[in-house]
Amino acid sequence: MAKIIPFKAVRPTRSKACLIASRPYYTYKKSLLKAKLEGNPFTFLHVINPEFSKGDKTTPNSKERFEKVNDKYDEFKASGLLIKEKSPCLYIYRQTTKQGIFSGIIAGASVEDYVENKIKKHENTLKNREAVFKNYLDICQFHAEPVLLAYDEPKSVNQLINKTTTKRPEYEFFTTDEKGHELWVIKSQKDIQLIVDEFKKVSKSYIADGHHRAASSLLYSSDNQTKKNILKDYFLAFFIDSGNLKIFEFNRFIKSISPLSKEEFLMALEESFIVTQTTRKHQKPTSKKELTIYIDKKWYLLKIKSELYEKLEFKEQLNSELVSNFILKPILNIMDLRTDERVDFISGFSSIKELTKKVNETPMSVGICLFPHNFDEVKEIADKELTMPPKSTWIEPKLRSALTIYEY
Repeated sequence: MAKIIPFKAVRPTRSKACLIASRPYYTYKKSLLKAKLEGNPFTFLHVINPEFSKGDKTTPNSKERFEKVNDKYDEFKASGLLIKEKSPCLYIYRQTTKQGIFSGIIAGASVEDYVENKIKKHENTLKNREAVFKNYLDICQFHAEPVLLAYDEPKSVNQLINKTTTKRPEYEFFTTDEKGHELWVIKSQKDIQLIVDEFKKVSKSYIADGHHRAASSLLYSSDNQTKKNILKDYFLAFFIDSGNLKIFEFNRFIKSISPLSKEEFLMALEESFIVTQTTRKHQKPTSKKELTIYIDKKWYLLKIKSELYEKLEFKEQLNSELVSNFILKPILNIMDLRTDERVDFISGFSSIKELTKKVNETPMSVGICLFPHNFDEVKEIADKELTMPPKSTWIEPKLRSALTIYEY
C-alpha cells in the first residue's frame, strides 16, 4: 500500500515558469552554466549558485554555502517570483520529447515506504553524497527536484490524467533542449482523494532516478523524529507508469589502458569474447550479450562466449556487469566504478560522436558501448534486493528543478 500526500507547492508564477524552472545545475557544462546565469536573472540556478555574480567565496556543499542558498530562495519568494499554494494539491506533469511523451503525478512520497522497501532501489548510494544532501535539507528545508518513481499505474489514475490533460495547463512552455513542459494543478478534493485511495492499491514502486535524494530524506527523517515537520515524513516525487519510461545505456570512457598496448588489450578480451573488427563508422551492440569498443579509431564487436554466459547468474548476465566482470576488473584493474578516476560515463542519450571524439583526443584510451537495460531487469534486481553497477542506466524523463518545490 503506497502512501502519498498532496502538498502546498511553492512554484513559479505562470508568466515566469519558463524562465525559472531549470535543469539540475550538475547537468550543465561550466561554460553553459555561466551563460545561463549571466543571461537569465530569473533562473532557479541563481538559488543553487547564490554567489555566482560575486564569485564563489564559500566552500561548495558547506554549511555556509547552503545558508546562502536558503537566503537566495527566500529572496526569490519575497520578490514574488515564487508563490505558495493556499491548499494542498497534487500535480500532473507532462514532458514531450523526441524520445516520447511522459506523463505522471507529482506528490509527496512516504519515507516510511522507503524504509519498508515498498519504494525499491537498484543502485548503491555513496555515503558522502547522502550526507551532503541531508545537510542541505537541514539548512534549506526544501526539495526542488523530484525523485523519479516508476510504478504500475492504476487504470483510474490513468483515466484521471487523460481527463485532466484535455484542459488548459497551468504551465506550458518549450525549452532549448527541445523538450515541451506542461503542468496541471489538481485542486479538487474529490480527485485528490481518488488518487490517494488508488495509490493504496500500489504494492511497490521503483526509484528510476534520485537514489541519493531518497536516501538523504531518510537520514533527515531519522534526525527529526520529534518534530512536526512533513519534510521528515515525505519527499518530493514524480510517479510515472513503468511502461512510460525510456532507458538508455551508460557508456564507459576509459582514459588509459596503460600499461597494456592496444594489441595486448585486444588479446586479453579474446579470453571471454569473440572479437570482430567492424567497418561501420559507429557501432553499437545489438543484444544484451554484446558490447562494442572504440580504440585507435577502430570499432570492435564483442560477443560474450556462450559457454561463459550460460554459467552466469541473472545479475552476472546484465550487460553492465559483463563490462565490469570481464573487462574492467580482470584486464584493466578497475575495481570500483564509484571511485576510480580513470573512468568517465557518457549516457547513450548523448550522441555516440561524443564518445568517439573523447577517444580520438586521448591517446591510449578506449570507449565501451553498452546495450541498454530494460525496466524488467531493473525491477528484478530491485525485487531481489540486489544492485547494478553505478551508472548502469540513463532514464528519461529528466525533470526540471523548481516547477513544484516541496518545503517545510
